[in-house]
Amino acid sequence: MEHFSALPIFVTVVECGSFSAAGQKLGLSKSAISKRITLLEQHLGIQLLQRTTRSLSLTDAGARYFEYVRPAVLLTQEGLDAISELQQTPRGNLRVSVPMVFGRLYIAPLIAEFLRRYPDIQLQMQMDDKTTDLIAGGFDLAIRIGELPDSSLIARKLAPCLSVICASPSYLALHGLPATPTVLTQHNCLFYSYFQDGVEWTFHSPEGAQRIQPKGNYQVNNSDAIHQATLDGLGIANLPRFMVDADLQAGLLQALLADHPLPEHGIYAVYPQRKYLPTKVTVLIEFLMEKLGSSKFG
Repeated sequence: MEHFSALPIFVTVVECGSFSAAGQKLGLSKSAISKRITLLEQHLGIQLLQRTTRSLSLTDAGARYFEYVRPAVLLTQEGLDAISELQQTPRGNLRVSVPMVFGRLYIAPLIAEFLRRYPDIQLQMQMDDKTTDLIAGGFDLAIRIGELPDSSLIARKLAPCLSVICASPSYLALHGLPATPTVLTQHNCLFYSYFQDGVEWTFHSPEGAQRIQPKGNYQVNNSDAIHQATLDGLGIANLPRFMVDADLQAGLLQALLADHPLPEHGIYAVYPQRKYLPTKVTVLIEFLMEKLGSSKFG
């Protein structure tokens, strides 16, 4: 009967596409994953996975086996979720993905209080600006900012979030003050690689939405780095106000194009669609709503 415990591992390996990704999701080493799959294959007397140094693929037998066992594994997880939903005391591992800067400024300071309130939860928080695949990464919940793409994820809005076009006084002294969004095409604009709206910046104006494609010589996948480059006078940036409010008030940065505001975005808690939502996830969402729900970041 021991081979039954390897079925979730086998399904995870197939879904993730590699032993290492599956190990990260399950909290196991790559060697432990490989050993469990090998034991499962020995028990069944047939090879399930074709392994090479660069790829992993299902054999014909593996594909047929996966087709049968995956629904069973999902049904088992649904059963665990159903039991968890009834737990009076939230408990268990809780994996959360949050944006780097927002997580550092607003989520991390709340964690001690959350874990004191729910001491039976083991929280694993990953801080990363990259949009993570929740299912492949084994995350229960993620915090995301901006326009959400269409997906099967469930989203709960925690708070609104405003952004601002800004630059340092030193940059503006050298290059002038842009009077309209169109003039930005003549300036050095700094790009955040993971900006969900793509390369366009959208402005509201009396004539309606105005979109431009700014150009610049610096692109980076970390908003802290964009913030610092803006402070250093490298160019003009599109940044959330929660990052730059103190700099605006201190005169280190200047807000631009006040007559052409940027769209209001949201801060969301997102999670995979499930028939039963585990109590550990519910209490975290409610906690974040309690702490952030009355805020307007901007």
